[in-house]
Formats: sequence, structure tokens, C-alpha cells
Amino acid sequence: KEKLYIQEFICNLVLLNTLSYKISMHNLYTNFVKILDICKLFSKDLVNEQGNIPRPGVVPRFSDLEIVSLSIVSEAMGIDSECLLFAKLKEYGKEMPNLISRRQYNDRRKLTSNLCDTIRKRMALEIDGTEDYFCIDSKPIEVCRLSRSKRCKMGKDEYRTAPAYGYCASQGAYYYG
Repeated sequence: KEKLYIQEFICNLVLLNTLSYKISMHNLYTNFVKILDICKLFSKDLVNEQGNIPRPGVVPRFSDLEIVSLSIVSEAMGIDSECLLFAKLKEYGKEMPNLISRRQYNDRRKLTSNLCDTIRKRMALEIDGTEDYFCIDSKPIEVCRLSRSKRCKMGKDEYRTAPAYGYCASQGAYYYG
């Protein structure tokens, strides 16, 4: 009986951890906080202590780094519309009390576009600054038919990135790519 109780407890724990992981990955605020921390790392010499680009005038409550982070998060989560973004942000009013209006967000996002580009470039260099090209392996892409593979010159100039023969189990076919 005790062993059964322990197994049930472990199953519930695993289930809760899995559910909380899935919920947190789709949680806009959780992703915003993570991206904000990353943006702070890559913008040390670009912004002041409050996270704003140094400029005269009133210090905004919602910082420039928060604007950049929100922009990156919305893009990463596939939120194309500002209307949809701000509809989703209404759920997080307590977590983001200094959230600005949609019009202010749009204006400030235009002002911080250079900061956003610089942060993105620094992130890309940190990921791997030695490569010129990246290949994302999502599904097999056939370069040419198997009968033409010996004559195909596409991508053969560099050994590491050259196409090769493979087998796609879902299609049940061999390919060259």
C-alpha cells in the first residue's frame, strides 16, 4: 500500500512538473522576464541603470529594454498584431503595472529599433560567432533526384555542409540533400 502511494505521488509530481513547464513556456509574462534578463546582459554599454537609452527629458516608467524585450517576445511567440498583444497583456496587469498604451508602445518601439537590432546581433554572435551560415535541421530537403546526385555540384564546395544520402522514414524514401 505504501509503495502504491509513493508511485502515485511521483506520477502526480511528474504530471504537475510537465504541466507547469508547458504553461510557463506559453506564458507571455514568464517569457518576457526571461528575455528581459537576456537583453540586460547584451546591452550593458547601450543603456543606463534604468534600462533606457540616455536622452534628455522625463524618465519613462516602462524602460526601453522592456520595450525591446516585449517586442522580441511577441515576435518569438508568433503574435503579429499589436492589438492581440495588448489583449493578452491585460491578463498581466498586476505583474506589469507600468505597462504603457499601445500607441506609446508603437512610438517607442520605432525609437528603440536600433537598440533592438544591436541586441539581436550581439545575441547571434554569442550563440556562434565563427559560422557564416546556419543550417536548421527540421526535415529532409531533397537537393536533387538520386539519379542526378553524382553530377550535382550544389553545396559540395565545403565538406561539412555538403549534401549527403539519407532515408526519410515518414516518406519511406531515400533522398539526396
